Amino acid sequence: MKEYKMRRGEYLEERMPDLKGSIEEYFGEVTGTEEANGHELYVVEDPENPVFERILAGAASYDGKKDKLAVHFEERPAEEVIADGDAEAAADAVDAKNDFLLEATGRDAKSRRDSMKRAVEDESPDY
Repeated sequence: MKEYKMRRGEYLEERMPDLKGSIEEYFGEVTGTEEANGHELYVVEDPENPVFERILAGAASYDGKKDKLAVHFEERPAEEVIADGDAEAAADAVDAKNDFLLEATGRDAKSRRDSMKRAVEDESPDY
C-alpha cells in the first residue's frame, strides 16, 4: 500500500470531492470497503482494465494532519498479460494510474517519486 501526499495547501477532499465516483470512473465499480492499515478503503474487485486484479483506494486520515491518498494496485504478472494479448491494456493501466494519481494529488509521477524518495531518506538512520 502506498500513501500519497497532496500538493502544499491542497486537500484530498477538495481535489476529489466524490472519491468513490472518481475511483469508479478510472477503474470500475466499487464493490465494497475494506480496512487496511487502520483506514477504510474502497475495493474494486473486478477492475475494467484486465491488467488489474483488484484495487484498494481511499483516504488515509491521521489526527492533526492532512489526509493522504492510500492506494494498492494488485496487478497480474506481465508475462500473463502479454500471453493473453493484453499488452495494449498494460499501457492503458499505467495511464489510468498516473491520471488518477495526478488528479487526486496534483502531483505528476516525477514529483511523487521525488517525494517518496525524500520520505525514505528521512526514515533512514544516520551512521
